[in-house]
Amino acid sequence: MTASYPYLQRLWKPGILLVALLFSLPIFTIASFIIHPTNEVWQHLLDTVLSEYLVNSALLMLGVGIGTLVIGVGCAWLTSVCIFPGKRFFAWALLLPLAFPAYIIAYTYTGMFDYAGPVQTWIRDTTGWGLHDYFFPEVRSLGGAVTMFSLVLYPYVYLLSRAAFLEQSVCVLEVSRTLGCSVWSSFYRVALPLARPAIVAGLSLALMETLADYGAVSYFGLGVFTTGIFRTWFGLGDGTAAAKLAAILLMFVFVLVVIERWSRKQSRYHHTSNRYSALPQYRLVGYHAGLAFCACFIPLLLGFLLPAYQLATWAFETYEYMIDISFVKLTLHSISLALGAAALAVVLALFLAYGKRLFSSNTVATSIRVVATGYAIPGTVVAVGVIIPFAWIDNSLDSLMREHFGYSTGLLLSGSLFAVMFAYMVRFLAVSIQSVESGLGKIKLSMDDAARSLAYTPIEILMKVHLPLMKGTVLTAFLIVFVDVMKELPATLILRPFNFNTLAVRAFELASDERLADSSTAALMIVVVGLVPVILLSHSISASRVGS
Repeated sequence: MTASYPYLQRLWKPGILLVALLFSLPIFTIASFIIHPTNEVWQHLLDTVLSEYLVNSALLMLGVGIGTLVIGVGCAWLTSVCIFPGKRFFAWALLLPLAFPAYIIAYTYTGMFDYAGPVQTWIRDTTGWGLHDYFFPEVRSLGGAVTMFSLVLYPYVYLLSRAAFLEQSVCVLEVSRTLGCSVWSSFYRVALPLARPAIVAGLSLALMETLADYGAVSYFGLGVFTTGIFRTWFGLGDGTAAAKLAAILLMFVFVLVVIERWSRKQSRYHHTSNRYSALPQYRLVGYHAGLAFCACFIPLLLGFLLPAYQLATWAFETYEYMIDISFVKLTLHSISLALGAAALAVVLALFLAYGKRLFSSNTVATSIRVVATGYAIPGTVVAVGVIIPFAWIDNSLDSLMREHFGYSTGLLLSGSLFAVMFAYMVRFLAVSIQSVESGLGKIKLSMDDAARSLAYTPIEILMKVHLPLMKGTVLTAFLIVFVDVMKELPATLILRPFNFNTLAVRAFELASDERLADSSTAALMIVVVGLVPVILLSHSISASRVGS
């Protein structure tokens, strides 16, 4: 390929390296602050709140890890190999909480269960109790945050665990039964260890999302790294100390990435037969069926149905004064940003993934792997990593123009939509690359050879052969990035231009002002848009069984 088209070698490979360098710049910028000299603000943080950030972040990850594992793995096993009332419905419906950003479900449950909310108000009106006559769990607490994150992030574990269970060898499960294992013993001793790499991957995603969140932990008043970065940057006005906090958070994330990849590398299992049959289905009856139904219904109720009902109720009560021209502008801002980011992500993903197909070199593969790490980086860290080099470029250019031409250029990159879009690419390009690489991997190289024999250039092969075959994959990549951008809060909050809001930012601002009902229209719009990729994922997982 490269011999026939030498210009591709001269342009495409340097292009891949340039893209990798650009979008890894924020990561390297933040990483460099690990060895940056300390200052008085950093020493103050070290003496006062850094231990709190470490402990709270660790406890939050521990609680969310346990919650998502119990719900995700349990529901995945039940819907994979058990027969009980509602199984077919739960198989796809259990993914619906994925449409809820953590900060939105946090606002919703706070409005429902706070002292002035409808639940506690009903308790007082019914019993006549006062403030000190009864105990009610505090929603705005570490335990409340663990519950909120577990309810919306368990689908990551459920999704990958169920796919792993569906792909497991029937032979192994049947052999375990002939050796005297019961259904549950077969699950613990055979199916669970076989699915461990997928479970660890799902758990890593859930924990990365937990570390990346700002809206929920900020609203609950928790001292964790993301809230600490905001307080240090905007409250204390010290970008260096904020970047050092971001560097520590970056280390947390990379530890999770290393653990996840090590688990996959150390635990690989292969089918030993080309014959595939349906997984054994264990029919549950009596109270066992009732328990299975409740185990699947409760996460769906608490993670989607109840908060969706509350949001819809608030939206119906407030839409007359909340849905106006400003709401339309917010929606257009969010949709236009999401459309632009999704389209750019798909184009860049095609450029990178197809370049990897053309040039199978370690340099290209490593460059793409570096770009793909961006999804693991919290939006707060990405934003700090973007604004530091952009501000340096702006200030250097402004000084140069003032010195030689007496003209101030102002801020060209910092606080612009370009900076916002750049951060989105750093954060979400990996999602698009994964989908596009998956689609290209299903197209045999012999089709490329056949197209070249017809004198097609590589660009023509991509446009006329590959894209028609992978329309579904490209659409999936587009939709997932679109929805991720719609939900993104911290990067948008830090980098957006003045007087430019999105639905996510507006929902956060209203909720921070305790106008929870007023925030429902923006929040509900985000949730409705988020349902699109969830529906696509539910169809995909149902067809994941080999030979089905």
